[in-house]
Amino acid sequence: MIKAVLLDWFTTLSKFEPSREKLYCNAFAELGIVVPEDKAARGVLFGDEYLYTENMKTPLAQLPAEVRDEMYLCFPRMIAEEAKIKVAPHIHQEVREKIRKSFGGATYVLFDDVIPTVKSLREKGLNLGLVTNLREDIKRESINALCRRLGLEPYLKFAITSEQVGFAKPDRRIFQAALEKAGVKADEAIFVGDQYRIDVVGARNAGIQPILIDRYNLYPDVTDCPRIRTLPEVEKYLR
Repeated sequence: MIKAVLLDWFTTLSKFEPSREKLYCNAFAELGIVVPEDKAARGVLFGDEYLYTENMKTPLAQLPAEVRDEMYLCFPRMIAEEAKIKVAPHIHQEVREKIRKSFGGATYVLFDDVIPTVKSLREKGLNLGLVTNLREDIKRESINALCRRLGLEPYLKFAITSEQVGFAKPDRRIFQAALEKAGVKADEAIFVGDQYRIDVVGARNAGIQPILIDRYNLYPDVTDCPRIRTLPEVEKYLR
């Protein structure tokens, strides 16, 4: 019997506003290049997956700044690939510089389906927990303050970050820490996340049933775990 629902943060519950895809589209447009927003969204999320995978090999924070800067060019490159647009290499760098300048004004917002879903889950008596690799220097406020500001706090039993526990997803130990906070066994919880290698594989290695939330249809071929497009679909798996 499922007693707890553990949730990832970014692209599961939250997104940036203005969105990263919009910022990238604007940056390309300033250079005279038109990129469809849906292609930019896919490119950004594939860029996320690339960086998450690289971070598993060596934490990005431990790499020299020039190496990190080169790696972050994956976003304009992958966006251009998704849009099937050929651009000179210097364009990727120019787009990245424009993003650096504009990103400071972005803030987190919740997807529209989040509050109704977590409210429904709590009314069913489930313990809800947030489990994220979000770094302090990125979120610019504590995870608890962030949840309070966005109206999530009343529905969550806890929120933990990789900084707090010393282990990052997909390491099973961050999931085990979440189980302890939730007060449940692994087979009594489900974990909902948007990254296959980080969330699905990590949760499964900890004995937790994973659910892949694929809001942008990036993983149409995944069949080894439930795949949902919106958060309310989680309720189908509470048996």
